[in-house]
Amino acid sequence: MKPEDLTRLFVERSNAGDAEGVAALYEQDAVMAYPPGEQTVGRAAIQTLWEKVLVNSPHFTPEEPLPTLVCGDLALTSTPPKDGAGARAQVVRRQPDGSWLRVLDQPEFTKPTSG
Repeated sequence: MKPEDLTRLFVERSNAGDAEGVAALYEQDAVMAYPPGEQTVGRAAIQTLWEKVLVNSPHFTPEEPLPTLVCGDLALTSTPPKDGAGARAQVVRRQPDGSWLRVLDQPEFTKPTSG
């Protein structure tokens, strides 16, 4: 598995309605900046969040990953949303078995509005 595979697996599992499978892509104490303006902390809370989101059967479209930046057992993955609004980024960590899990997930970055 490569770090950028997590994005593909996230889409596949979300579209299958598999909240447990989505949560399994995160470390036990991972932090997700979602819902907007909030943080969801820990795999169990992330699973609960996705159980609520996936009950509405949203459809996610795969997004082509940007080049991954790797430093030892850490990597920064990102994708530009197809709607052109902002970006998505995740910090992932290589696990002892060689797989990768998300540690930090910022699913939505938006360009700041000038005030």
